[in-house]
Amino acid sequence: MTSKKIGIFGGTFDPIHHAHLILAGDALDALDLEKIIFVPAAASPHKLDQKLAAPEIRLEMVCAAIEGMPGFACDPMELQRSSPSYAVETVEALRQREPGAELFYLVGEDNVSRLTTWHRFAELSQMVQFVVLDRSGVKTEHRYRAIRRHLDISATDIRNRVATGRSIRYLVPPAVEKIIRDRQLYREPQK
Repeated sequence: MTSKKIGIFGGTFDPIHHAHLILAGDALDALDLEKIIFVPAAASPHKLDQKLAAPEIRLEMVCAAIEGMPGFACDPMELQRSSPSYAVETVEALRQREPGAELFYLVGEDNVSRLTTWHRFAELSQMVQFVVLDRSGVKTEHRYRAIRRHLDISATDIRNRVATGRSIRYLVPPAVEKIIRDRQLYREPQK
């Protein structure tokens, strides 16, 4: 009997966008995962100086973005713990919930260079297989399996587009665009 294969996709998702969804879908297929659990961070330890939309709004955007998408689930577990959010604690919780599952931790290419600085990295690396989601499409050198597709979409650009009154249609799912508009998020340009 083979064990369940589950992907964990953590991040700030500020906001979640189509590049996240496309690469997650590619990972679901390429790794033959049963599901990918999107886990919005309350506060990323590597982005503590960044002003984020409220955690509950980011969770709402993630859940709205993946609603009805087979193989995708959202989980508020990191919002239910004190900040900052540590991947190792999330993985420990999922191992208790899904004993025997093979866990794949999906990480953006922009995080690879500091991956070994993550809280309790040695333990974490024994519990999961890291998979790099690379939207640059450029082959970079690291030891992890990678899912690559050139997608020129970034959360920073989306926030800046909103702040300057430009459209974000086709960059985020319509439900996410509605939440951003209704909640009046990202009104100030960012770096």
